[in-house]
Amino acid sequence: MTETTSKNKSDAAATAHTVAERAAGLSDDVLRSVEAGQRAAIEAVRKFVDTVDEALPAKEDHPARRETVIDAALDMADRLVTTQYEFLRSVVHSADRSLRKSDDSHS
Repeated sequence: MTETTSKNKSDAAATAHTVAERAAGLSDDVLRSVEAGQRAAIEAVRKFVDTVDEALPAKEDHPARRETVIDAALDMADRLVTTQYEFLRSVVHSADRSLRKSDDSHS
């Protein structure tokens, strides 16, 4: 019976270790994906500002319109990054809950 208990504990520890490794790998993948999305959002805003600069050159008679358009683009990018951050928090929170459940079930 002691041998069976030791084997079960060993199997549970190995399973927990495998789950933790997969979760860490998933976390790294999610972080890379979010970082790539943030970089893409920043690049999109840069291209947008360049386009606005070409279409609405800075002139003394239209600075407010140009600033309004650029501010809207920056606000949009900020919202995209905030949404990605909230998504990442949600994924990490869910993974944490799953790992805790997995650990509790093997205890």
